[in-house]
Amino acid sequence: MQGEKITKNKEGLIVPNRPMIGLIEGDGIGPEVSRAMRLVVDAAVKKAYKGKREIMWDSLLAGEAAFRRTGDYLPAETIEKIKGNVVSIKGPLTTPVGGGFKSLNVTMRQELDLFACFRPVKYINGVPSPMKKPELVDAVVFRENIEDVYAGIEWKAGSEDAKRAIEFFNSKMGTNIAHEAAIGVKPMSSFNSKRLVREAIKYAIRKQRKSVTLVHKGNIMKYTEGAFREWGYEVAREEFPDETITEAEILKGADSSGKIIIKDRIADSMFQQVLLRPDEYDVIACPNLNGDYLSDALTAQTGGLGMAPGANINFDTGIALFETTHGTAPKYAGLDKSNPGSMILSACLMLEYIGWEEAGEMILRALEKAIMEKTVTYDLARLMEGAKEVGCSGFAERIIANL
Repeated sequence: MQGEKITKNKEGLIVPNRPMIGLIEGDGIGPEVSRAMRLVVDAAVKKAYKGKREIMWDSLLAGEAAFRRTGDYLPAETIEKIKGNVVSIKGPLTTPVGGGFKSLNVTMRQELDLFACFRPVKYINGVPSPMKKPELVDAVVFRENIEDVYAGIEWKAGSEDAKRAIEFFNSKMGTNIAHEAAIGVKPMSSFNSKRLVREAIKYAIRKQRKSVTLVHKGNIMKYTEGAFREWGYEVAREEFPDETITEAEILKGADSSGKIIIKDRIADSMFQQVLLRPDEYDVIACPNLNGDYLSDALTAQTGGLGMAPGANINFDTGIALFETTHGTAPKYAGLDKSNPGSMILSACLMLEYIGWEEAGEMILRALEKAIMEKTVTYDLARLMEGAKEVGCSGFAERIIANL
């Protein structure tokens, strides 16, 4: 059966009963966790909507499979199909450290202008955690996806480009950079910072959250991260004056009833805060690198990357790419051993995004029940007394049985 295209108008997404959704299986364990996700999602959608709705999966090429078939790790056709489908989901893709090709994840975010990395982090009952009270963690990270050091503007130490850049900075800008240094540039603009914070505040209002915290290192990087902080407050003050209030205004005696509290924290301090007082933080808006670190630090408290969902979204165009937050784990590839939780939970975010919340909530309850029953994959089983270890496919089967 042929799927229909998802479209977007000013009110939001228009989702047909049989939407075409892109699927990039990914590298390493990607095909296994993608297969498990697909089985779970198809079963939940069928049960939730009595067969009246169905996802039509559009298989897309990226990563090692794409290179084997086309000689290109990210074919232009894949980018165009992601745009055309509007909503897609992907498994993990190989990212080389040091040399090699540019990160495919970063490339897709930039090519598609997916400016917000959306990472909700909430404890699921029964998941082993190193924390005494992991249930206090319930935060949503909005990470700017396009700029900062992830813009990829850098030159190798000793290269002619690096030498030219160093010569310019030392001679024209009064710096004293070592001649053998590698060079990177950290661009941050008001446009990209503001649209990220804008969506974080809109989300907080829509979901009736309590606060939005701007996380930055503005005490040191005053004109980049410090500017992110100022631009964030500017968005709140100018665009949401009736819905938001700052901590400073509250200290002066202003009434915060019914308003979203806008606050900011320096990045290194924030890492302590989310460990010591995680319940004080709700929606978090960060520049790119801070958001990368912080979302993983929060996730570590709630079971690790194997249980962490994520998405990259352009809220203006509606284009969204949901994804696993872990790597390809090549040594486990083909062993039917890995935890598909991240992929399945990302699919739950996807179902919520397209307005099929009933199916997503059904999956969440079934997954939580499987964990409470201690029928889990090896990464969780080794931390749980009396657990029954199952493979990737076995975990999916258990979730389906619990629907």
